[in-house]
Amino acid sequence: MQISINDPLKFVSGLEIPNRLVKAAMTEGLAEADNMATGAHVRLYQRWAKGGVGLQITGNVQIDRCHLERPGNVVIQGAQSAAALAALRAYAVAARSAGGKIIMQLSHAGRQTPASVNKAPFGPSETALNMPGGIFGPPRAMGEADILAVIAGFADAAKVAKETGFDGVQLHAAHGYLLSQFLSPKANIRTDRWGGPLENRARLLLDAIKAVKVACGPAFSLSVKLNSSDFQKGGFTHADCLAVIDLLNGENLDFVEISGGNYEQPQMAGIDGLEPKFEEGEQASTRAREAYFSAYAKSVQSRAQMPLLVTGGFRTVQAMNAAIEAGEADMIGLARPLCADPDLPHKLLSGELQTAPVYEKSLKLGPTRWLGKNSPIGLIKGLNGWGQQGWFCLQIKRLGAGLEPDLKLGLFKAFRTYAREEKAAALAYHEAMKG
Repeated sequence: MQISINDPLKFVSGLEIPNRLVKAAMTEGLAEADNMATGAHVRLYQRWAKGGVGLQITGNVQIDRCHLERPGNVVIQGAQSAAALAALRAYAVAARSAGGKIIMQLSHAGRQTPASVNKAPFGPSETALNMPGGIFGPPRAMGEADILAVIAGFADAAKVAKETGFDGVQLHAAHGYLLSQFLSPKANIRTDRWGGPLENRARLLLDAIKAVKVACGPAFSLSVKLNSSDFQKGGFTHADCLAVIDLLNGENLDFVEISGGNYEQPQMAGIDGLEPKFEEGEQASTRAREAYFSAYAKSVQSRAQMPLLVTGGFRTVQAMNAAIEAGEADMIGLARPLCADPDLPHKLLSGELQTAPVYEKSLKLGPTRWLGKNSPIGLIKGLNGWGQQGWFCLQIKRLGAGLEPDLKLGLFKAFRTYAREEKAAALAYHEAMKG
């Protein structure tokens, strides 16, 4: 019997999803300066629910208000007000309104906290990001008490998610955020029990998993997002990924999501960073495949004792079903296409569409456009990357406002609008923090 994207899937926790299409986590930036969920989250996730996706994973909900991925993140830290809890309940109800399920992604940005939020963020070590423009400040190495507070923060946030009606949580250990930083020997040069060999670098992730399980029990879905590789020389490798999977096999997780890259090497967005991309052996053949990480996921599947969600690059029903049938994935994650067409899951599941549009192809600046013939390639890469991110983030904001996507929005306008709105959000955040 062939398995396809249309089939349901039941997890070890008891949670069951009606189909194998998953709305993967994307940053929304819809919280106000107080970092509470808003009506925009309700409208956005209700719209995506209506589109037919089987499972939604929220954008990264932070566990530390001083370590945001961007202003506008939802934060769960400490005691929650009645208003904050009510807002989260409305968020969960909206996401479940069409029969799908909702999982809250929990994260701590660590050294990838923008300087506009925190000029000296925590990190595993004092190893700064290799990024231009002073966007990120030099990190402070965390002490033992800081690390234990992060573990408690994940558990406390998971309890709030359960209390407010979410079906589970996902711990974000990919894309260069704090849990991922601890896993990386490039970012984590500690010599204590949190650094050095992989079992030490993985300790924070494993201890956070255990704390969440104690806080929420076995019937609450728990998953992890993990890099297949950081694609950086000296960083977290695919061999490290497989070793972490071996450690996770004993944790009774519902699933692991396989992705890759970080801010320095943003492979999760399908683009290269400023430094050379590092790949291992035969896995480099993933370049020729439709989905960014499917070759890596197939390797992981040979070791994993839990289902895999693979996100990044899937665009055709044929490739999605082939990946599921071949054992490269149990679920297919969709992200950016849902910003431009929130009804896409219905179209793919019903057969109305066989291929999702690839909007990124038209969202690029050539070296002679806007910037002049002699513009540095790094600047063009940066504008393409940040401009594309801005374009999709602005579509999310439109959906949150109850509007349809604006597919005519240009890349350069998106870049400028997004930068202006992020600056305003950062100023509002700092004013709120003063209060």
